[in-house]
Amino acid sequence: MSSGRWWRWWCLLIGAVFVVVVASSSASQTKQNRLVSRIAFGSCSDQADPQLIWNAIINFDPQVFIWLGDNIYGDIKRPFKLFGKERTIGPWKNVPRFVPTSKEEMESKYEKAKTNPGYSRLREKTEVIGTWDDHDYGLNDAGKEFGGKIVNQRLLLDFLDEAQNSPRRKQDGVYVSYTFGPVGRQIKVILLDTRYHRDPLLSDGTILGNSQWTWLEKELNGPASAITIIGSSVQVLSNLSAATGPLFSFECWGRFPRERDRLFKLIADSKRDGVFFISGDVHFGELARYDCATGYPLYDITSSGLTKAVEKAVPPPLHFIVRFVARLTPTTMRVMDRNCRYSSCIYGQPNFGAIEIDWDATPVTLRIEVRDINGFPVTGVKVSLLKLQAGSVDPVATVKAGEYRRHCTLEVNLPWLVRYRLAILFYSAVAVLLLALIGFTYATISISRRFLRKCKHD
Repeated sequence: MSSGRWWRWWCLLIGAVFVVVVASSSASQTKQNRLVSRIAFGSCSDQADPQLIWNAIINFDPQVFIWLGDNIYGDIKRPFKLFGKERTIGPWKNVPRFVPTSKEEMESKYEKAKTNPGYSRLREKTEVIGTWDDHDYGLNDAGKEFGGKIVNQRLLLDFLDEAQNSPRRKQDGVYVSYTFGPVGRQIKVILLDTRYHRDPLLSDGTILGNSQWTWLEKELNGPASAITIIGSSVQVLSNLSAATGPLFSFECWGRFPRERDRLFKLIADSKRDGVFFISGDVHFGELARYDCATGYPLYDITSSGLTKAVEKAVPPPLHFIVRFVARLTPTTMRVMDRNCRYSSCIYGQPNFGAIEIDWDATPVTLRIEVRDINGFPVTGVKVSLLKLQAGSVDPVATVKAGEYRRHCTLEVNLPWLVRYRLAILFYSAVAVLLLALIGFTYATISISRRFLRKCKHD
């Protein structure tokens, strides 16, 4: 073949590559500039459970869906055993309740979740992004000490269809950010990794680690956006462990108070408006609000879970007990509203989160809700973006010493009688039951003795 023909072939090849690159760049730019007004999110989806909620999510017609962790349940949960060779609970516990599984088993579980018919239909029309929590990280309540995190990071990114050349495949952790929409109507989504670098619980150490903190500071101080959504696998505002201990506890930012204060300060110092949180993990839906961090209300909308939910753990006739306990649990952050499905404003059935932005309203309005398996709201709030700007709450009025203020006073600062009323009620009830049992036993023995004496006498 002559050099002239070789030259023509090379020109054609270079031209074809150029066209593909330009077309790809143009498609990516169009996708990035597309106006986004509906976002759905969820967490805690056991691949082995019925996946009935996808129809409601699809009917909501989100342009983006965000996984907030526990996207599968990859670890192995042993049954409760108080006695026997392997005891998972009690003072004689000798084996852990949760153990990690193999890479092959994790891959199988991800495949089952990814090929679910409902989720597959969502993926066809919706951009899916996400982070992880403990059960897809590989082990319940695990942090930086977990040895399987490197392999499991790759498995999560495969599940999310992350590009092979993505920076997320080279960094330590799955944190990432996205920007959607045209200038002036942009939504920035920041997804945190609360597992890879997290110190042990009760250490008050770090959640994010140095590299992720540096990255987050850069993201928050970057170009402005109308709305900034920070996704955390665990709750940021609510610290129910402070009010439910020692009966049970939840993982949350409130158990790392210095890290949470650092997060609030970083948001305030960035002077970034329109920030709110979305979270999962706890197996119920809740809306929390905090007024004493940034000069405007910070909201945290918790949706958990898509299949896992606290009321599913007990028989239906006992659901009222769960709702009673939820109502009795002290909380300073939860948004209490008469439009909530239940008086506690906690929803313990399967649910998903829904975000709607009305860009045509003046001013622009934001609706964030928890929705049930049929797509109906169970709790939520509608707020103007003007209310999510510095100065919309008075920072001086919220910090008066010794004063209780809803959406400002932390749960750990509640009077002890209020803070521990759930535990007091529980232990009081146990004491009454024990006394009743002792009384019943004593009465039974006394009656039996009298009866035997009478029989002997006769």
